[in-house]
Amino acid sequence: MFKKVLIANRGEIAGRIVRSLRRMGIASVAVYSDADRFTRPVLDADEAVRLGPAPATQSYLDVEAVLAACRATGAEAVHPGYGFLSENVGFAERLAAEGITFIGPRPEHLRAFGLKHTARDLAKASGVPLLPGTDLLADAEAALAAAETIGYPVMLKSTAGGGGIGMSLCASPDALRDSFQAVERTAQASFGDARVYLERFVADARHVEVQIFGDGRGRVIALGERDCSLQRRNQKVIEETPAPGLSGATRMRLHGAAVRLGESVAYASAGTVEFIYDPVREDFSFLEVNTRLQVEHPVTEAVFGVDLVAWMIRQAAGEDVIGTAGPLIPKGAAIEARLYAEIPHANFQPSAGLLTEVILPKEARVDTWVETGTEVTPYYDPMLAKIIVTGADRAGAITALQRALAATSVGGIETNLAYLQAIAKSDLFASGTVATTALRDFAYAPRSIEVLAPGAQSTLQELPGRLGLWHVGVPPSGPMDARSFRHANGLVGNAGETAALELTVAGPSLRFYVDATVALSGALMPATLDGASVAHAAAITVRAGQVLAIGAIQG
Repeated sequence: MFKKVLIANRGEIAGRIVRSLRRMGIASVAVYSDADRFTRPVLDADEAVRLGPAPATQSYLDVEAVLAACRATGAEAVHPGYGFLSENVGFAERLAAEGITFIGPRPEHLRAFGLKHTARDLAKASGVPLLPGTDLLADAEAALAAAETIGYPVMLKSTAGGGGIGMSLCASPDALRDSFQAVERTAQASFGDARVYLERFVADARHVEVQIFGDGRGRVIALGERDCSLQRRNQKVIEETPAPGLSGATRMRLHGAAVRLGESVAYASAGTVEFIYDPVREDFSFLEVNTRLQVEHPVTEAVFGVDLVAWMIRQAAGEDVIGTAGPLIPKGAAIEARLYAEIPHANFQPSAGLLTEVILPKEARVDTWVETGTEVTPYYDPMLAKIIVTGADRAGAITALQRALAATSVGGIETNLAYLQAIAKSDLFASGTVATTALRDFAYAPRSIEVLAPGAQSTLQELPGRLGLWHVGVPPSGPMDARSFRHANGLVGNAGETAALELTVAGPSLRFYVDATVALSGALMPATLDGASVAHAAAITVRAGQVLAIGAIQG
């Protein structure tokens, strides 16, 4: 067994691997960029090595810097987690040349499944069902000709990369023509490979994937399947196992297809075979293979009672993991929700800043890298945590998810927490009849107000404010005009001490995302609602979508 393992990743997966290594009695080496120096996974590791500046190309994607960290610490193996270098064939081969073990599939597996068009060829040879599609396309004219045969709508896809990048849904020849060069450019910029192909698009498809594990000598097993259909912008939001609504026969065929594909290349380590499932036809088609640990692997661990990270480490060290695993019988159901630093009502744009409060549920498994005081930077994926719950059945797991999300609180920046809470309580989710497009039409009304333009010297205050802390250097605070503060609260029916905005020079412009009642009190500041003047010192009804603009003080 290894004595020391380097983790070539960051964030929650780095912390997850540190914990598994500790349980196995193996020393851990964390690597970090300048932006991650004081994050919890780095602080928890036995050793930590700086890779470089914050941009990933100068740190986590710098193969030479990671190799130097291995040499400096004497790490015998590297666990790449997911993303970054996890599916990089050149990195795996460089490690092998240095006598360092890559904890994951062999380079030939990374190469075979790393490009989607070659993966399709292997799937076809293994008798795995495929969606109608094409080989690599030379140009837009070839794509247009092929689309006429396949039938619209079609999905234009990059052969390299993943994570929903380099894909475009095209419903017409004009859309396909317009998208072709854009997808090529995105693929080239993201993966260094601009080649693309077409597949038929299934309108109400579900995304179902099978977790496999291979010993590298031809023996491959399936550890159930996961439904990852709830997505936004081709990125997963909630994942669960077992996939709801599958017949026993379909489930067996799905697992069998994934195992056959793995066996065809004598697959080693953990991997995931992804499928598109058509609930109308009760049939599935091959999508791609992820030759790495998946973000959603904890739900599989939860129902099978295994540690896939430990399995990968043991298999890489030469142990017969499959042969010693014993009976693998899933128990109950598990669901994972991804907590992101993003703004759902602003097209899920990422948010960044200091986390002033982080409260995570104690009755759930939480894989995270953040805590109160963590600085969330704009350099990396916005995922803050994964919240994993279990239940005796799917209904029990949904109830557990609702409780866990209700017990979660993140302050300081915008997150998708309220969005997750709405999904967890929705009839859509309870029904289990979801699709990859379901969230596109999901009705979500955030309880928030967007600041379109800040008001000079506008502050959020409450009564009585911070008092009695001069002895530790904190001056008294609170509203300057306590009388008007209480008056405004009274006009809208709040307790007088309720937090409120105090405006002292000029007011802000605010867009409301929910219906609200507001009031302006104290000195006169002219205000308009969608351009129409509103009264001073009176309750004002604001509807969702309206903009309240408050001007400069007049007296």
